[in-house]
Amino acid sequence: MPSPRIVVTGAAGFIGSRLLADLSSRHPVADLLAVDHPLTGPKQANLGAAPGVMFLGHSDFIEALETGRLRPEVILHMGACSSTTEQDWSFLAENNLRYSQRIWTWCASRGGRLIYASSAATYGDGSDGFDDEMPISRLSPLNLYGRSKHEFDLWVEAQAGAGRPCPAQSVGLKFFNVFGHGEAHKGRMASMVFHGFEQIRSSGLVRLFRSHRPDYADGGQLRDFIWVDDIVDVVAALVADPAVSGLFNLGTGKARSFRDLAEAVFAAMGLPPRIEYMPMPEDLQGRYQYFTQATMRKLADAGIRYLPTPMEDAVARYVARLAASRRVGT
Repeated sequence: MPSPRIVVTGAAGFIGSRLLADLSSRHPVADLLAVDHPLTGPKQANLGAAPGVMFLGHSDFIEALETGRLRPEVILHMGACSSTTEQDWSFLAENNLRYSQRIWTWCASRGGRLIYASSAATYGDGSDGFDDEMPISRLSPLNLYGRSKHEFDLWVEAQAGAGRPCPAQSVGLKFFNVFGHGEAHKGRMASMVFHGFEQIRSSGLVRLFRSHRPDYADGGQLRDFIWVDDIVDVVAALVADPAVSGLFNLGTGKARSFRDLAEAVFAAMGLPPRIEYMPMPEDLQGRYQYFTQATMRKLADAGIRYLPTPMEDAVARYVARLAASRRVGT
């Protein structure tokens, strides 16, 4: 089996597929390997943006890695179950935590480089803020998905603290609320931009969750929304700079309301806003983040600087792409 230089896990997923498409525009396809669970129809389409790249299932990949049949230089580990309502901890512990530990351990033993997806869900309710320079032991996620990411961050920190071998580069990225092309397969977990576009097309209005807290108006819940193309640019910069390691936030540094986001979708579609509010599902109440806002100083201090795309501009570009895909039936 030829050994690729760069591997993307979760390559048929949202962020992974965008990274793979970008890499395929910069590197020969022989240098790349796409890894994911066996492909379903909706996710299969995401790989179409990187034709010719070799694909392996996630079980075959980890076996090939650990038996020495693959020796990549860089692994971009984006693969995980990202459902914030998943309740099977044994599944998340195996799929999100232990699988990640095996990849990290291989990189540490072979001098490989690893850039992996953490999550802003690790911050929980944000009562201690969203500062990536605070001790991560203080964090308390609100859901099991966040716990799986948090436990891996803690494990990585413990390896370094114990003086064990580490990858040549180890970067964890706490993604905030990412939206953009390639997320259609996520269903309920797709962004409000995607769902808002579809709702407006079908009914002319957008439905947002009511607030269940007196300090937030309906639609006034605040999140740090970041366009997936900005994520791709930052990861490309990290791939180009192997000297950078650490655990970093990746957002815009500015919280916006869900109402702002919905109004941006209407504006991009040339329509006046029509918004209705619906009760929050019971399985989200008590596990819902009302406010997220990344501090971005640590990443900038590491030498990775980027200018986030303004939310309205990113939404307009995304909506234009969604509209074009509907016109051609894709």
